[in-house]
Amino acid sequence: MAPVTSGSTRTRSTASHPGHPDLAAYRARELGRVRFRRALTLLVMTLLMPGSAQLVMGRKQVGRLAVRVWLACVGSALLLAAVGWLWPEVLFRLAADTTVLAVLRTGLTVLAIGWTLLLIDAWRLGDPLRLRQKQRLAMVGLNGTVVFAVAGSLLFASHLVAVQRDFITTMFGDGVASAAEHGRYNVLLIGGDAGDGRWGLRTDSMTVASIDEETGRTILFGLPRNMTNFPFPEGSELAAEFPDGYDCETCTLNSLATWAADHRDLFKGSETPGIDATIEGIEGITGLKINYYTLVNMEGFKSLVTAMGGLTLNVRDRIPIGVPVVDYIEPGVRRLNGFQTLWFARSRESADDYSRMARQKCVMSAMLQQLSPQTVLTKFEALADASTHLIETDLPASEVGEFTQLALRAKSQKVGTVSFVPPAINTSDPDIDKIRTMIDDAITKSEQPSGSGRKKGPGFSKSSSGASTGGSIGSLSSGYAANQSADLSKVC
Repeated sequence: MAPVTSGSTRTRSTASHPGHPDLAAYRARELGRVRFRRALTLLVMTLLMPGSAQLVMGRKQVGRLAVRVWLACVGSALLLAAVGWLWPEVLFRLAADTTVLAVLRTGLTVLAIGWTLLLIDAWRLGDPLRLRQKQRLAMVGLNGTVVFAVAGSLLFASHLVAVQRDFITTMFGDGVASAAEHGRYNVLLIGGDAGDGRWGLRTDSMTVASIDEETGRTILFGLPRNMTNFPFPEGSELAAEFPDGYDCETCTLNSLATWAADHRDLFKGSETPGIDATIEGIEGITGLKINYYTLVNMEGFKSLVTAMGGLTLNVRDRIPIGVPVVDYIEPGVRRLNGFQTLWFARSRESADDYSRMARQKCVMSAMLQQLSPQTVLTKFEALADASTHLIETDLPASEVGEFTQLALRAKSQKVGTVSFVPPAINTSDPDIDKIRTMIDDAITKSEQPSGSGRKKGPGFSKSSSGASTGGSIGSLSSGYAANQSADLSKVC
């Protein structure tokens, strides 16, 4: 009688036969897995080190070139990081150099193209036609995603570099740098009243930011637009026209720009007679040498705040919006959009000019603290676009890096403010000697050691108290705290 053989024994016996279809299918599946893993490995190798896949697959010349380029890029990035850590001013200068930016943009574009070609070649080396259909589809999708991510990131970075270069070229000129005076840069910040034909013609707000060239410690000297009866620097065009001072029925500080536009012949060769005249007036009042100016379109200012994502401010009183009033900004710590921030800074309904000046100083303080490097990086294109349409300055491109570094230093320093307004100064008959003494005292005090500086904050204090008028602590008779303070953030 023949022995009984189990079904499992027959299966093992027949499966061990070299020509059995189950064994062929098994081997095909295993070979497919090996090919898929190889294709996936080549893709990952190219993603982590471009050229490495070509090296292991025999394309030595292409592989060596790509690896060398990649190592050079990584080495350059590490070197820049080290330089930025040890000497940040060098990195800022490079970031403001249009030639360096042009080279970087080209390099990023070439890198994007080269890396994309290597990823496609790695996909080809993975022999996709010999993969199973699902594996082939998976590799096509994965390779496409990686190519899109790598090339897209590099091309977007190239685009941002182009935006930075265009911003530097459009915003800043190639003029001669102005040296610091007694260790300080004095930058005139002008808010131009918006409207047709008024760009740079009606100076609504004037503040001199006096910045220590070493520490970045800043004092804001506020000048009221209604000041009159003030002198001009000796030897200037306006000193010759007004030897006894700027004193007539319509002779206010903010009228200088309009007056100069009507007397362009006195400012031959100047493209900005209104700015030149305003600078002469402010230098005559303060005795400070103005290094540079920045003119901000007050109406367009809301675009900059909008690009920032809004500004958080401590609103102490209801602030009217519009003329006539159409709405209010309600009291409290609020995140204001660009439109609301503009009216917070310029509203005069139920307030006076000097309360408004105090609010404007608080806006400056909040912007300094809240416009962080992270905000600039994430919203750079919108900020650059807004700035080129609303800001005019004579700061040369060669100094952008220096002033960027000073602005970052200023964030950790107390910002002082001194305004030449009542009750300290009679704006219709200003005591020029007293004004200059106030300036000297403020600068001397700011240059004294002040411990570790101020803690980082939003640019205002939630806990500061005191009666307020028109949104600012203080009153017309006693003065507004934000107009006279050694630490602006504590009184905003």
